[in-house]
Amino acid sequence: MRVLVTGGAGFIGANFVHATLGRRPDVEVVVLDALTYAADESSLAPVRERITLHVGDVTDAALVDRLVGECDVVVHFAAESHNDNSLLDPTPFVQTNVLGTFTLLEAVRRHGVRLHHVSTDEVYGDLELDDPARFTEATPYNPSSPYSSTKAGSDLLVRAWVRSFGVQATISNCSNNYGPYQHVEKFIPRQITNLIDGERPKVYGAGANVRDWIHVEDHNEAVWTIIERGQPGETYLIGADGERSNLEVVQDLLEVFGRDRDDYEPVTDRAGHDLRYAIDSSRLRVELGWEPRYTDFADGLARTVAWYREHEDWWRPAKAATEARYAAGGQ
Repeated sequence: MRVLVTGGAGFIGANFVHATLGRRPDVEVVVLDALTYAADESSLAPVRERITLHVGDVTDAALVDRLVGECDVVVHFAAESHNDNSLLDPTPFVQTNVLGTFTLLEAVRRHGVRLHHVSTDEVYGDLELDDPARFTEATPYNPSSPYSSTKAGSDLLVRAWVRSFGVQATISNCSNNYGPYQHVEKFIPRQITNLIDGERPKVYGAGANVRDWIHVEDHNEAVWTIIERGQPGETYLIGADGERSNLEVVQDLLEVFGRDRDDYEPVTDRAGHDLRYAIDSSRLRVELGWEPRYTDFADGLARTVAWYREHEDWWRPAKAATEARYAAGGQ
């Protein structure tokens, strides 16, 4: 099997490449990545000799058509994904998330290639903090940011191409990921790297916002489960029952570092900050037999801290510029 991984130098995509080569030696991996600021070719360094890397944009129709035509399966991770950045400039989110997905869909339609489209639980909007409900495949879309709205748009394009043109595609909507190779602008890596530097971690507002956390390795194994066992045209939600408030995550990290649980700094909340995400992954578990391995969040968090301690050379170059951007916004 030859698999094209778009966004394969980004956080989840790079982990997908590592996991695929480690557990599926019969799979040949081709990566397409524009190597924007959020991607890093060094994330692929341990497997660089075992993959084919094409540096290019997912909106480049000629390049995408050629690569898709040479592959059996496309796994589409490529996306602009940072909410704060989407509030500053939505343009690249529309370009990559909407136009890029359209470009891929047209290529897989021409070549009859299987597509798996990776999306987010943020397309569903948010839940009240005291609401016992969780997102399911039947939850109506209600995105609240430029990022989540462009991901919702990309999902709807996939569904339309399945229905209108018979494209063989599946969709997954996953909860918040954590683990190795995640850019330091993201919540957990930012806190970890601040703590490594002896600084206080930052918490938006009161830290009451709840996210449903899943280790990136569990996410990627779920993606492979859907590719191998999922039904084309269907959507599957990926989650590991990892609901934590932002404050709880920061306090868990403070404990890992041997710091007082109250040693954090509140900062100005961001506009339109969703309250709570929660995933019901019953369909994926019951129908396809997937189960997460990282069921102990504290253990997964400690392993992630250890990775960032051991790979300072990977994240250090981006740290100063990231903190300068946050400081400019009062965060």
